[in-house]
Amino acid sequence: MSLVYVSDHPLVRHKVGLLRDESTPCRIFRELVRELSVLLFAEATRTLAMEPIDVRTPLADCRSEQLAEPVGIVPILRAGLGMADAMHDLLPSAVVWHLGLYRDHATHQPIVYYSKLPESPNITTAFIVDPMLATGGSATAAVRILKDWGVKRVIFIALIAAPEGVAVLSQEHPDLPIYLAAIDSHLDENSYIVPGLGDAGDRQFGTR
Repeated sequence: MSLVYVSDHPLVRHKVGLLRDESTPCRIFRELVRELSVLLFAEATRTLAMEPIDVRTPLADCRSEQLAEPVGIVPILRAGLGMADAMHDLLPSAVVWHLGLYRDHATHQPIVYYSKLPESPNITTAFIVDPMLATGGSATAAVRILKDWGVKRVIFIALIAAPEGVAVLSQEHPDLPIYLAAIDSHLDENSYIVPGLGDAGDRQFGTR
């Protein structure tokens, strides 16, 4: 659990409250997901490798820095799409790959229905993004897919997490940094996060 980071930024805490509100309309919900994603991505990319470069300002030469490693953003479909788009806007040089997983409602186990990755990775760090970390099953499977594929470093970003999901993901992947906006109370009998915010995919895309 030492690699679990829960943001205490006032803007994150403020926007999480708006995100939870059941009266928040779909359009505003999507905007909040984007805004929170950018704030968390800024924190999660803090340890990326940098290299020096020289640039010319209007007044003089200036020693500066740029990212020294290729980065991938991997949303878990479909709810992760809104997060990935916002992060890609912040870092347009990142590549984006998609993983399709869903939770079987009877067994609560992850089912992989889409995974189309290149033959070998051309990045060193991958950010898996999914608004909700509930049981941890889908997240654990996604991390395993990327590790088996050959990605050297994987980081997981979610908005809301249940303590049960955090525990499972940390136990299965103890080397995995996890960045969150909030950890909630518990999972209910249907494995939904309480108090949570409902189904993040439905609320983003108006299908609830």
